Amino acid sequence: MPNSSSTPAGFRPAGKRLFPLNPDQREAALAWVEFGEHTPRKPRQASSVVLLKDSPGGLQTFMTYRSGGSPLGPVAFPGGTVEAADDDVTDWAGPAPAAWAKNLGTADIGLAKRHVVAAIRELFEETGILLAGPDASSLVEGNSGPEWMRARVSIASQENTFASVLKRYGLVLRTDLLKSLSHWTSPDFAHRRFDTRYFAAANPVNQEASLLENKGLWGRWVTAAEVLKDRHNSALGDEINLPATRGVVLGELLVPSVEIILEKIAAARGCIAYLNHTRAINEYQPKLVAGAGSTFSLEVATAPLSEGAPCRER
Repeated sequence: MPNSSSTPAGFRPAGKRLFPLNPDQREAALAWVEFGEHTPRKPRQASSVVLLKDSPGGLQTFMTYRSGGSPLGPVAFPGGTVEAADDDVTDWAGPAPAAWAKNLGTADIGLAKRHVVAAIRELFEETGILLAGPDASSLVEGNSGPEWMRARVSIASQENTFASVLKRYGLVLRTDLLKSLSHWTSPDFAHRRFDTRYFAAANPVNQEASLLENKGLWGRWVTAAEVLKDRHNSALGDEINLPATRGVVLGELLVPSVEIILEKIAAARGCIAYLNHTRAINEYQPKLVAGAGSTFSLEVATAPLSEGAPCRER
């Protein structure tokens, strides 16, 4: 059974793969195995967005550090929990919620809508990138000023809803700029579990990604192939330079979903090819594998996928 650490950048084999457990998961894994805590906690619905742009060194994506044992992993794409207030967004461009439900493989149209809204909301909160515009064919420009930061902070603190911010600026949600990728559920043993829908989007022209004021600890554009070349060492963890990351190898900073998506990004010929690639919305759930001496791994069943000119920012 191949281990993720032996997988070259840009290649994802078929079959079953083993991934290391990150430090936040070990206590939960021990309790699951040793004390018989075999009733999984109910996962919370979540959305995550793989933001993409081309570069001379290959396809890039924006990644952030997430503290507090996030089910998305210590280093991940922007994302978070679906909220009840996501139902309040009504100004909508792109595929109808019913079409999104079919695309996501669910009969629950309301849930599909909330996942899409949550994806765009979380992307805006965490990076400032806003997939919305005055009409169905345009996008907001110049999102880096203090007024936009205040809007992001107010949404993150729940002082305002995303719907109210969109209404204030007369904006329509551009759901046509999202592409669904995959569906992941946290392993059964985890104390915090997400049922996560992953989406992708091209970085809009005239918008710049930035961290949320007073909350973001680390984040930047990374070239997927370059990050994966360093998966055997702690280069990225040392760059983040926090007590929970220093000296930690890349494989323990990523959950399997993030590592596999990075591999597919690294294999893609460019952003347009990646976004236009026809893919089934596969469902994944890592399984806990116990080894000798109270060591654990996560097992994921995968299928071979190829990810297809360079992408101009929208």
